[in-house]
Amino acid sequence: MVFYIFVKMKLKDSIFNIKTEKDFKRTALEIFKYQYNNNRVYRSYCDLLCINHSEIKEVNEIPFLPIQFFKSHKVVSNTSKEEIIFTSSGTTSSVTSSHFVSDVNIYIKSFKDTFNKFYGNIEDYTVLALLPSYLERNGSSLIYMVNHLIKDSKKEESGFFLNNLDELAETLNSLENKGRKTILIGVSFALLDFIEKHKFNLKHTIVMETGGMKGRRKEIIRTELHRILKNGFGVKEIHSEYGMTELLSQAYSTSKEIYTCPPWMKVLTRDPYDPFTILDNKSGGLNIIDLANINSCSFIATQDLGSIINDNQFKVIGRFDNSDIRGCNLMSL
Repeated sequence: MVFYIFVKMKLKDSIFNIKTEKDFKRTALEIFKYQYNNNRVYRSYCDLLCINHSEIKEVNEIPFLPIQFFKSHKVVSNTSKEEIIFTSSGTTSSVTSSHFVSDVNIYIKSFKDTFNKFYGNIEDYTVLALLPSYLERNGSSLIYMVNHLIKDSKKEESGFFLNNLDELAETLNSLENKGRKTILIGVSFALLDFIEKHKFNLKHTIVMETGGMKGRRKEIIRTELHRILKNGFGVKEIHSEYGMTELLSQAYSTSKEIYTCPPWMKVLTRDPYDPFTILDNKSGGLNIIDLANINSCSFIATQDLGSIINDNQFKVIGRFDNSDIRGCNLMSL
């Protein structure tokens, strides 16, 4: 036990110091071995696949746990009590995911370092958040992150907006008139509602969508969504944030719907018809390596479809039509 605590502390220090592909590979393989030995759910899944963990030498050989296990199992890699539980949104009849986070400071470190990498010092911005579907429930990791960004911005105008769209428009226009750098982060349906009521010609504001109609509107492809939002806000680009309950890291898109990962995150694609085959430079199901997930599972097969641009960039095409990813039925604990 003492040995594994020492190993985890060593790995935790190395996650946010990754500089090269060699650093990533070494840390990913070490975390895989650590999680195989300490995560009961992940180990059982690997054993059912007849994986010999000692033979795993490359990142693309690591098994990816289907994301649905966060709905049916407690996916943890230690016995520490959770500091916070993040939960996904869902309808009253659906089962939601739960991410048991035993060290929330890793999440804070991850989203702060990532934001700084892509956008610079948060104190340079006023942060306006239009996230009604998330704000109206408990357990949202997105709300947790944005709340920190709002506080860290140290701007009195920063804050959450729910149904007060007129107040949001007034605040946004006031900041624009003063030439203040602003980030407006919102869920897709709420941003569409906003520009149906107000029109803008923004010069100093970054508009960032977090995806999802949440059952409030008909789903549309991201290209069309961005076209409508660009026209409504009068901006040249719409930014996007890619994150989920089951991850402690985010990727950001600043243009052309291409997401870029922080150094401790990587995306691979798998064959949609053979979930255990990793594809080389082809479109397929997105497998996420999130090394910040050291205390849960860092290797997750998502329900998203996409394509790889290069080592740290990807695009999201859509989602699987099936409700569950192939591979989930291998295990029932």
